[in-house]
Amino acid sequence: MTMMRAVVMTGVGGPEMLESAELPIPVRAGAEVLVRVHATSVNPIDVKTRAGRGSASAISRYPAVLGYDIAGVVVESAYESHPLAPGREVYGMTLVPRLDGGNAEYAAVPELFLTPKPTVLTMTEAAAVPLAALTAWGMVVDVARAHEGQRMLIHAGAGGVGHFAVQLAAYFGATVTATCSTANVSFVRELGAARVVDYTATRFEHEVHDHDVVIDLIGNVHDDTGTRSLGTLRPGGLLVNAPSGSWPGMLHDAAAAGVRATDYKVSPNGATLAVISRMIDAGDLRVHVDRVLPLDELAEAHRLVESGRTRGKIAIEVSRP
Repeated sequence: MTMMRAVVMTGVGGPEMLESAELPIPVRAGAEVLVRVHATSVNPIDVKTRAGRGSASAISRYPAVLGYDIAGVVVESAYESHPLAPGREVYGMTLVPRLDGGNAEYAAVPELFLTPKPTVLTMTEAAAVPLAALTAWGMVVDVARAHEGQRMLIHAGAGGVGHFAVQLAAYFGATVTATCSTANVSFVRELGAARVVDYTATRFEHEVHDHDVVIDLIGNVHDDTGTRSLGTLRPGGLLVNAPSGSWPGMLHDAAAAGVRATDYKVSPNGATLAVISRMIDAGDLRVHVDRVLPLDELAEAHRLVESGRTRGKIAIEVSRP
């Protein structure tokens, strides 16, 4: 077999730019691993890239295959005694847009981007973890250094990255305040938030003060959330922002308010993902999958993520085990 089923992005635009296609199976090279993809998921960066933002400027040819997350089974390893041997269940991130991603039946992935799949998760559950959990880990653990006694505000606590961020911050001892909509208040509290602010009923900046860190997963794309967050920090506090292009004046605004700020961009990292896997298998971290859709309904999944009303992640079943 030399061809595979995929959904490709034919150009920038709306979800209608995603079309089914038959493509050659990618050829594994060097230290890459060839994976039969069983599941992927849709992240906001996929939606932004399809719309012409995000990583769209780095796409060198169309049609392109998006999908940063994969879970599947190794088909070809880099060498005979490689620890990720053929038949091993793995998950991780792809190198979109430099290489084709997970919206296809096969993906060639650098070995350092993969790790064995958590044993307690299905393929669709596992595919919902990598990018979101690694982003949350990078912001909460690597940059914010979550610890006991720290007070942390996390926006969009019920979302893909947010629901991991709340759990990780609480696990490492921070006292978490999280924002979400009315329907998600109980869900976010169950994740470990000590306090939940319903942003549809309360202006969070009227209720939250003197926090050490803000994990900003919204920026100023909605109701100037980023700018309003500055007033919730103590002098010298830190705001960590993830959404690309969401707040161009962030550094200037933070300096004027007497606080610190930094962007954050996730990197594929199999070693950190292995730590996350151990936490998942131990029951210390969980993933919430809002819906599972088949690959041929990827455009609908993009619409759901674009609406901003999903809880946790939207997973995509690419092929059955």
